[in-house]
Amino acid sequence: MPGWQALYKELRDKNFEIISVAQDTGGPKDAGKWITAADPEFTALIDDKQIVTQKYNMVNVPTGVWIDERGRIVRPNEVAFVDDRFKSFTNMDSAPYIQAIRDWATNATRSVYVLSEAELKERIKPPSSDRALADAEFGLAQYRYRHENGVDAIPHFKEAQRLAPDNWNYKRQAWALSNAERDYGTSFQQEVKKLNGKPYYEPRRLTEVKKGGNE
Repeated sequence: MPGWQALYKELRDKNFEIISVAQDTGGPKDAGKWITAADPEFTALIDDKQIVTQKYNMVNVPTGVWIDERGRIVRPNEVAFVDDRFKSFTNMDSAPYIQAIRDWATNATRSVYVLSEAELKERIKPPSSDRALADAEFGLAQYRYRHENGVDAIPHFKEAQRLAPDNWNYKRQAWALSNAERDYGTSFQQEVKKLNGKPYYEPRRLTEVKKGGNE
């Protein structure tokens, strides 16, 4: 959060706002302490039902979505690092994305990073039937975790992972709520190793920007 706080202070006079959403089934009990410690000046919310993950078809964090003053998405889901602390793991530089945000805050609709309607239609796809079922299974798992025996949630968490195998939000959340190796026969580290070179994050697509755009 400190990195986003610094960027917010830099750009807030340009009609720029940040809304951060911690997607954590544990709610304020688990996520609240981190927000309190960071003491951000921008809006910080906690989504204990993973609604943002489902509504925006997200599969990982940190993920950024750009929404303009009219409430319209101008850049959909993409990995959103504010610094390079995890570069050795992600192989991604944060600087191009942060510079893109600065360009958008300065140039608004004239920013070369604002996607056209055709580009948005190409990038924003409706969820598959398997993803819709995974969302339902995950929602049921969360309910059973909160209101019944946590063990009864595990089969639904597993089914959500089977239906949406690339959804790391669902994997990490399920594993965090129990003993992953005992209940799921795996761990975050083991699953990352299984990628065997496949990117953990889908590569950003900032390369559509043409030379000669706004600086």
